[in-house]
Parts: sequence; C-alpha cells; structure tokens
Amino acid sequence: MLNLLRIRNLAIIEELELEAGPGLNILTGETGAGKSMLIAALKLVLGGKGRGDLVRTGQEQAEVEALFDLSVDPVAQATVGEAGVEIGVSGELVVRRVITAAGRSRAYLNGALVPLQQLEQVARGLVDISSQHQHHTLVDPSSHLGHLDSFGGLGVEVQGVQTAWAAATAARKALSEAEAALRERADREDLLRMQLAEVNELKPQAGELEALEAALSRGRHSARLHQATAGAETGLHAGNGAVCERIGQLLGPLHEAARHDPSLTELVGRVEGARLELIEAARDLGHYARQVGLDPRALREAEERVYALKRLTRRHGGDLDALLAWRAAAQAELRALGEGEARVDALARAAEQADRALLEQARALSARRAGVAAELGAAITAELRGLGMPEASLHVGIEPQSAGHLIDGHRVGPRGVDAAQFLIAPNPGEAPRPLAQVASGGELSRALLALKRVLAGMGPVGLYVFDEVDTGVGGAVAEVIGRRLADVAAHHQVLCITHSPQVAAYGDAHFHVSKAIRAGRTFSQIARLSAAARQEELARMLSGVDLTASTRAAAADLLDAARRARAHAGVRAGAPAAAPEVRTPPAGPASPPRPEPTGGGSAAPEPTRGGRRPRATGLRVVSGDGAPPARGSRARVAG
Repeated sequence: MLNLLRIRNLAIIEELELEAGPGLNILTGETGAGKSMLIAALKLVLGGKGRGDLVRTGQEQAEVEALFDLSVDPVAQATVGEAGVEIGVSGELVVRRVITAAGRSRAYLNGALVPLQQLEQVARGLVDISSQHQHHTLVDPSSHLGHLDSFGGLGVEVQGVQTAWAAATAARKALSEAEAALRERADREDLLRMQLAEVNELKPQAGELEALEAALSRGRHSARLHQATAGAETGLHAGNGAVCERIGQLLGPLHEAARHDPSLTELVGRVEGARLELIEAARDLGHYARQVGLDPRALREAEERVYALKRLTRRHGGDLDALLAWRAAAQAELRALGEGEARVDALARAAEQADRALLEQARALSARRAGVAAELGAAITAELRGLGMPEASLHVGIEPQSAGHLIDGHRVGPRGVDAAQFLIAPNPGEAPRPLAQVASGGELSRALLALKRVLAGMGPVGLYVFDEVDTGVGGAVAEVIGRRLADVAAHHQVLCITHSPQVAAYGDAHFHVSKAIRAGRTFSQIARLSAAARQEELARMLSGVDLTASTRAAAADLLDAARRARAHAGVRAGAPAAAPEVRTPPAGPASPPRPEPTGGGSAAPEPTRGGRRPRATGLRVVSGDGAPPARGSRARVAG
C-alpha cells in the first residue's frame, strides 16, 4: 500500500505531499491543475523514463519519493527480497527518483543508490496504472495466465506442473550430459589411455620426488661433502693429535684427582662420555665420506627421472600428490566411460518417464483452464455490461504456447502447455482483439476496471490507479463505475482521478487538486476535503461555478446514495482512523475551488466515517442490478 507520495519541483508542482489511505482515494480538480503530474510521479517511482523537461523551470532537479507499506503483502516482500533490498521488520520501502534538468536520473531504494533495472524489478506489482494513455499489468499478456489460474483456484495444479517441470528438466539435463559424454567417449578414452600409459610407465610413488632431489643434491656436491666429512673424521679421531686423543690425555690426571675428591667423579664421567660420543661420530663421518656421491650413470638417471616427474606434475596438477590424484580420477573416468551406453539408456528411460508425467499434469491443468476461461470471460462480460458497454464481450483465449520443451507434439513449459490472452470485442460484429488494441482509452479503462473487480483479492498489486476511467459515460454508468471501484477498493488500495461526481461520491477519502498563480509562477496544490468541503466539491462538479441549494442537496443525495449502495453490497465505507493527510508548503493566498484549507496539515475526517478499514473477508459482491456476478468474483473476492 502507498502511504506517502512526496513531489518536489516536478512541472507545476513546487512541493506537494500526499498521504493516501486504504480503500478508495478520489482526486478531483479542473483540467490542467496538476492531476496528471501525480500519475507522472508514480510512473517515475515505477522506473519510468525521466526527462529533463519534467523539471520545474528554474530548478536543477526534480524529486519524487514514495513510501510503501509491505508489511501485509508477502508477495511484494518476496519480490523486494529477490532484488536484494532489505525492508526490515517494519515492512516499509522508500522509493526515490531524482531527475536533473539535463535529463540524468538516479534511483534509490531505502536510501541505497540502485540501477534503474533493479528499481523496475522491485516496483513490479506495487502499482498498476490504468489511464487514457498507458496501462500496465493487466494489459500484459504474460500476466493473463496467472490471473486465470488465480480466478480458477488452480494453485495446487499449477504447483504440481512446476514440480514436474523441474523434475523433467533435471532428467533431460542429466541425459544430455551423458549423451554428450558418450559422443566424445572414443576420443576421451584414447586420450585418457595415452595419458595414463605415460604416467603408469613412470610409476610415480608418493614422496619419491623429494627423495630424488635430495640424492641429486648429494651427488652434485659429493666432493665437497667427502672433504668435509673425511676431514672431520681425521681431526676428531683418526689423525695425530686428534681431539679424542687429546681428551684421552686429559682424562688421566682427572681420574687421579677424582680419587682424592669423589665429587669430581660425575664431571670426569661426563668428559669420558663426550670422548666416546666424539669417537662414534668420527667413525660415522668416515663411513659417510667413503659412501658419499653417485656414479655418473646413476646421477644421470636420477636427473632424467626428476625431469620426467616434474613434466607430468606440471601437466596434471602442479605437484606429485596432484599427479597421483589425477591418475586415480582418470582411471575412474575411464571405467565410467566404459559403462556410458548403459547409463545413457537408463537416463533416457528416466527422462521419458519424467516427460510423460509432466505432460499428463499439464494436460489436466489445461482441461481445467478451459472451463475456468469460459467462466472468467462471462464474469467480466457481465461487469462490462454494467459499465456502459452493454454490447461488449470479453473472451479468455487459450492456445498452445510456442515456447518450452517439445513432448509428443506439445510445447510444455513450467506453467503447462497453455498461453492465455484476454480478448475484447467492444461492439457486436467485431472480432475479439487483445486489450492493448482497443481503440478507445475510456473503453479500455472500463475493461480493466471490470477485470480488476472480478479479480479483486487475487492479484499481488497493492495500489490500483485509475485515471479518468469514467471518460465518455453518463451519470448512471458513472455511478456503477463508482460501485465497482469501491468493490475493488475492498481488497486493494485505489487512487482514482475523476471528473464524475457519481464516481467521487464513493470515495473513502477525497482530495482536490488546484493551481494558483503567484508572482508570475504557477503552483499546483492539493488538499484533503472535509465532509462539508467534499459536498461543495461534488456540487461544483454537478453544476459548475454557480452553486445553488438544489445542487448542494443533489450532492448530499449522491453521498447518501453511495453510502447506502456500499452498505447494501457489503462494502464498509470508512476512512482510516488516522485521516489521510496532504501537506502543501505555505504560500501566498491561494484559493482552491471549495476545499477547506489544510493550513499545512490534514483536514478533519468526515464525521460519518469510522476507523481504519479492516481487510474484507467473506465479502459478497453484487453486480449493478443487485444480482451476484458470475463465478469467480463471488467466492474469490474474499480476502
């Protein structure tokens, strides 16, 4: 739901703030007062193209902010979450667009700068606009199948098809990968066998490379190693005047001293032990000196093996452990390739089985849709007849879809085998055409109102905007349009721009848009009307500038009749407890036609209206003549 719309420096709007409430929000005012700028602002919020000529003359940039409450809209929350935007426990989403006079545009979601594409993704489903020149969600054929399924209560069947589609897709993918592997099997087998033969011929062992490199280092430096170790043996023990000999010479006097002082015995023993250790070390060094070095042939062979091992490790992983791991994996792959044909046969049977299950569920869903389509078309046609289009008819066309996987001659996708489109024939003898091709903007707006009324409570959109949906109709039809708008508003927030007092009488909140000229500049302003000011505005809409007691009485009758009609239809009239508020910046004397001035705050709520509208449940909607509409709006209009 849209809680707040704030506009700055957009065309004739210097600064404007609109707090909309639940239910039906009515906007009236003379042509050119700035009502269309509210629609333009909402389109910017939805990611529409920003143009530099929208910026108020003399200003550097225009700015639009919208505050949405998504706390009771899990579908919108999921859409926002999928786009990577956090809304927190409050469920509030702030959308901000900034347009510069040079035509550059920036978009923000909850204060974070985002690409326009991300804004469009998040805004999808928040607002649906039906105007004389632009229509959104319900005109898009891609949304029609979803509306048909919602109307028919086919959620379980649709979910079943989607599950079967996922299973069939996974089975086909596994089969495709196995078939590709089988096609490449011969070449792959040859390559693996050649590579494994090269590795197996070398027979690498774990830790071998490090041992070979250590042996090569000893062989390359054998002369230096022999010289060092042999010299150490000679100096410690084997040569004249060696260290051990000199230590032996010292031990005689020490043993003699220990006989005179037994406390020296332990120290003398340590010296004797050191001499024995040195003798043993000298003998080991001599043994090493006599063994060190490799013969030239062994050295050459070791160098060749190290080179071969390193060449293979570079090709298969970088080190010897990786080479051994690759060998194990290649052997396993070679075994699997040998079993490829049997595996492909098994996967083909599984994929065929999954396809049959998918097609069976898709056909069953298609059969259900065929019956529901006729009922939905009849329900919307009945609505059109009450909206001043007595000869119009709407058909829900179902045809095979052109995309998806081909199964037994049928194209099947995640939503089944069908594509749906709403087709309308405004006049007898005309072939039904897609909604977007209806010539009259007023007819199209009424057709969309009929659709939304029948589908009330089913769609994800939180706010419906109707721009002059009553164009070209008389008072009786306008009254029916007002009733239908009230019906839709029982389940969705509705913002309606109208010139018809019969429509305006059904509003939960009534706003008046006007313009004033101060110091040679035009300013658009908006005010929420109190009960008395609202009656005056309806009287003005009925008679023009000159108001009389009779026109005021007629306006009061309209309001009273609208309340009675809503009560009879089960739609509870009532503005929210916190009255929708509109604030305009203080300016010089301005005189909107009859609304009571807000003084920068909100006008008093209508005394005849109660607290916040609860979400309707168990609602029974009746058509213009008091009879229940066709199937689809009777039970499914309930929230």
